[in-house]
Amino acid sequence: MRTQIAVVGAGPAGLLLAHLLRLEGLDAVVLETRRREHVLGRIRAGVLEPGTVDVLREAGLGARLDRVGLEHRGFSLRFDGAEHRIGLTELTGKSITVYGQQEVVRDLLDAAEPEPWFGVSDVALHDVTTDRPSVTFTDADGTARTLHCEVIAGCDGFHGVSRNAVPVSTCERAFPYSWLGILAKTPPAHHELIYAHHERGFALHSMRSPELTRLYLQVAPDEQLDEWPEDRIWAELALRLGTACEPGPLVEKGITSMRAFVAEPMRHGRLFLAGDAAHIVPPTGAKGLNLAVADVALLSKALTSWLLHGRDSEALSYSDTRLRATWRAERFSTEMTEMLHRSADPFDQRLSLARLRRVASSRAAATALAQDYVGSSEGT
Repeated sequence: MRTQIAVVGAGPAGLLLAHLLRLEGLDAVVLETRRREHVLGRIRAGVLEPGTVDVLREAGLGARLDRVGLEHRGFSLRFDGAEHRIGLTELTGKSITVYGQQEVVRDLLDAAEPEPWFGVSDVALHDVTTDRPSVTFTDADGTARTLHCEVIAGCDGFHGVSRNAVPVSTCERAFPYSWLGILAKTPPAHHELIYAHHERGFALHSMRSPELTRLYLQVAPDEQLDEWPEDRIWAELALRLGTACEPGPLVEKGITSMRAFVAEPMRHGRLFLAGDAAHIVPPTGAKGLNLAVADVALLSKALTSWLLHGRDSEALSYSDTRLRATWRAERFSTEMTEMLHRSADPFDQRLSLARLRRVASSRAAATALAQDYVGSSEGT
């Protein structure tokens, strides 16, 4: 088998990269170890920055997004028993769009030609520092195959094989708390997102549609899911958010650890990393999916310039360019996380409140927060 770009991973980064490359006339094959149903069922991020929305629209993927996506012109910070609205549009002229990651993936799969190779196994990358890289794998029917290519794009997430093929240095931070998250079939209790700092811990009110609400609670990193029956979850959400959410059937319930991770570099020979294969950001800043989209938007341009026009400058600078944006996103996401979560340290508790009170009392501080939240022209 032969293609120009082998894309490892059929998450939003891999699927979007393949779609963008095909629009430019390049051939790309996508490999994915999971089944199609699993890929479609993963419920993750849901806040799209304006830059991400622009990329999807320009790629011809905006029809359903524009029809059912929820535009938000601000969000609320709740602390000290009061609500303080951050007017994104008022402060920056921009807005965000709530549209679930699984919906982005569905749009990409509907547009995918050809369909990704789902359910593959034994994926291995070879000769990535030569001009003849390849990927070996076993297909879903048990047949061993070799995919010869000019470039490999590693979009297979934190636990994928791609990053292990790059001699990276890593920076990582584990936060001393986790998120208990639920997705419930119930209307949102508020028309915008709510970030709540409470003496019992952080809480987040979000949504995926007018009928689906996404909610999170800060819990201990060793918390067990069976310690949180539904009644306890809804009561704790009402207490921390200061808003009673109408209980509804749970679509999903789980606990997610909070961590930050960056791998440097994001390129090794003809292997390029994008998305979670290269970086993880704490979800408080809503940067993960947006960072991945910005990665592949630049990578698609760089590979088009290199493979179609013989200009390799963008490909050679890809890692440096995207790492600058990655560290901006890590800085903001870490600041948001530390500002909003309850710490066991009394000094950190007071510091968090001081930061929140400054944002609430200073237009300059609120504007800086809003600008970081909606992202830069370079992608977060």
